[in-house]
Amino acid sequence: MSIRATGMDRGIAMTMTSGSRAARGADLLLTAIAAVSWAFLAMAGVAALGLHLLGADAAGSLGPMTAAVVVLAVGGSITPSGSVEAFGLTGAGAHTTIDIAPLGVSLVGALLLGWVFARSLRGSGPTVRLTELAVRAGAVTVLFVLILGGLAWAGSSTVTFDGSALGPAPGGGTRSPGLEIPGLGDLGDIGGGLTDRLKDLADAKASVGFSVRTGPSLLGGLVWVLGVLLVTVLTSRRAPVPRGWEAAHRGIRPAASALRAVLVLSVVAGLAAAVFAAAGDGHPGRVAGAALLGAPNGVWLGVPLGLFVPLRGMASGSLLQMLPHPLDDLLRMSSDRSVSVARLAELEPLVWLLSMGCGLLMLAAGVLTAARTPRGRAGAAGFAGRCGLSLGAATAVALPLLVLATRVKADASLSVLGIDAMGAGLELRGSVPLALALGAVWGLVAGFAGGLLAYAAGAAGRRAAPFARGGAGAGAGAGARTYPDLAYRPGPYSPSPGYRPARADTNPYLRQPGDDPYSAPTQTGKPPPLPPMPRQRPRYTYGSSPVPPPDERPPPPPGGRR
Repeated sequence: MSIRATGMDRGIAMTMTSGSRAARGADLLLTAIAAVSWAFLAMAGVAALGLHLLGADAAGSLGPMTAAVVVLAVGGSITPSGSVEAFGLTGAGAHTTIDIAPLGVSLVGALLLGWVFARSLRGSGPTVRLTELAVRAGAVTVLFVLILGGLAWAGSSTVTFDGSALGPAPGGGTRSPGLEIPGLGDLGDIGGGLTDRLKDLADAKASVGFSVRTGPSLLGGLVWVLGVLLVTVLTSRRAPVPRGWEAAHRGIRPAASALRAVLVLSVVAGLAAAVFAAAGDGHPGRVAGAALLGAPNGVWLGVPLGLFVPLRGMASGSLLQMLPHPLDDLLRMSSDRSVSVARLAELEPLVWLLSMGCGLLMLAAGVLTAARTPRGRAGAAGFAGRCGLSLGAATAVALPLLVLATRVKADASLSVLGIDAMGAGLELRGSVPLALALGAVWGLVAGFAGGLLAYAAGAAGRRAAPFARGGAGAGAGAGARTYPDLAYRPGPYSPSPGYRPARADTNPYLRQPGDDPYSAPTQTGKPPPLPPMPRQRPRYTYGSSPVPPPDERPPPPPGGRR
């Protein structure tokens, strides 16, 4: 019997173990599907809406262009191509190079992917096993790369224009090809005798196409999704960290999350400025579409510039008209110039407001870091120094990443039978070493100043996460948890830390008996003993009639019979 019971217990245990593993596998798969699908749906929606507002769907199919923009947003690569064929001979070529990522699409996908991934980890407590974290991240990465491969296959298209439309119209005049370039007008209006040279090419066909480079795009997408997951783990204050990294709750995450918050807030401010600009523009749709796709590009390019990180710029052709004032005037003076706030201020003194705004942005990051950092027992200077070191380290990493992400390189040329029809170029790149050094200095100063302000205002540590405070089982013994995370949260058996030191004048339990006349005990000495209770004899019953004790029984009748 015991052998059978033991075997049954083992079977039940094995069934429960296999069931828990199946549940974990299903949860892992559902999390990966939710994170990746929501990210791609959001990116595709923003890309399609932005292209539609820009009017790009009037010259080509919106589906392939949307897929191509999403691939560019996650680090992919696109190869545009063009040709003009007449009488079966190739007589023209088009070359275009674009190295710019629509960060508006990238930001939406990164925020949704990171949010769903971080939410899936919150049930693990303050720490999580490294193998479990790697498996979850691997599932998200594999599914992301697979969907990206499908978009790379779909992101190829060709737009064809009839070359005969460039010739004279039957009733005189010139036909318009219907293709307009900002700053140049119609192709048929370009000087240099382009219309006269093409009027004899009745069967000329001009085609401009683009295709996604699959290999580099998949590699870029792999690096992008791994970077997003790493940033999510480092900046999500309520998500667990691998065991042995518990110090990240108190040292890294407050500053990293504060810096992420102010950078996203700066993009929101840029979108608000775009809405204001669209209200007074003749083409509000184009302004709104450009803001949806590239608002983070402009804002995050201005943040390093406002923090005195110099840029190297070059612009030529019609792309000069796409640059804001006074950057266009500065680059028009020379083909290759160093762009800095001081040089821009020589042309427009109001540029100094950019540096002032970026300084206030860093100060806000310092105050938010101090509010999310546990105060501990350190004084004002020690607490502010700790905030400055953490924010300096975070900014030293973030600012070079912004410089790399906002690099712009565009080169376009189109020649037809030796006649140059279009030529433009644009390049802006920042210095990564200077961004690292200046990021460390700005973060240290802003974190120290923000820590002092928060300490003086009483906001130091007010917004610290429970894991950063050491609650909820965090710390050295967090790895020995055996109960769900709810059992380690503050409650009647695990009180939350005090907000102020206890004082006897406000806590009645700390007063001594002689301190207050009303605190004297109501009874002194040992209470008198209670009198003993009289002992009663038990009565036994047989059925329903009681049987009296022997001393209370009546005497027997005479003769010995009852």
